[in-house]
Amino acid sequence: MALPTGATIGILADNLRLRRSVLPIPTEDAVRWTRGLGLPRGGRRVLYTGLMYQLIPYIEGLVTAQEQLGDSWLAGFTGVGRQVNKLLNISRFMAHPSREQREAWDRIPRNVALVLQRAGVEFGALYEEDLYSGALAYDLGADEELREHAQIVYAALRRNGVQEVITIDPHTTNMLRSVYPTLIDGYDLRVQSYLEVLTEVAPIPTHRLEGEAAIHDSCVFARYEGVVQAPRDLLEGAGLTLREPEHSGTQTWCCGGPLESLFPKKAAAQAARRVEELRAVSGRGVTMCPLCYVNLQKAAKDRMRFEDISDFLRQAYEA
Repeated sequence: MALPTGATIGILADNLRLRRSVLPIPTEDAVRWTRGLGLPRGGRRVLYTGLMYQLIPYIEGLVTAQEQLGDSWLAGFTGVGRQVNKLLNISRFMAHPSREQREAWDRIPRNVALVLQRAGVEFGALYEEDLYSGALAYDLGADEELREHAQIVYAALRRNGVQEVITIDPHTTNMLRSVYPTLIDGYDLRVQSYLEVLTEVAPIPTHRLEGEAAIHDSCVFARYEGVVQAPRDLLEGAGLTLREPEHSGTQTWCCGGPLESLFPKKAAAQAARRVEELRAVSGRGVTMCPLCYVNLQKAAKDRMRFEDISDFLRQAYEA
């Protein structure tokens, strides 16, 4: 039995409106990646996470709970749950990632920050004002809540003196670069993925990468934001041999991620299909999106190993 779609979307939209994220997480978990990096608060250019990687262990916990609930008689009470959630954040009781799980995902924004510092890029951070971009609300059509939220995010950026934003994932890049300008009059921020920034800077690798990997393009990066060549230039420039699956670049296949919050079984089937295509060219895969990473690795189990592109780049470009 699937969970009622309308009530599920409603809970996520209510969370964005009331708590500034479709899945609220503790501030400590949102900013832990900044520890010891010495990043100034705000400034002309900031590294903006949009919380995407920090949210993953909570999303996975919630999906597990959703799968269990969807197969039980309690699924019929999702509408009641939405009313309760308006008063009390019920996701806190459904997702309980361990400290180890949370810290494992912190490594990715840290990877990005360290590689950018190594490349000589100057940037700050927004710390507790690094807010979720609203990407899932956009995907699910919660337009009213998204419009209000975009204004709040933009106000936080301007309040901190930001003129340029460096993003670390495709969904946040797309929201701040392509979606927000359609929602906010006078929007004038320059937005680049860290992959694009690094390609412009062209750092010299300090370590050569060995071996090969199948590259999985993010649908959002490749189709909507034109980020196709930058990751290839960085990885191949550091020595990694990239293997292209049958569908790559702007013709890439989806990992199933956008479906997971509503249709986890369909998402799993799509991810399994994509894994088989990637396995046909290599037993190791590189991703550049948190949703792609977690969906493909879960589908692959022990048949294939995936790594985020930032893991490769930190190995190659950090001193």
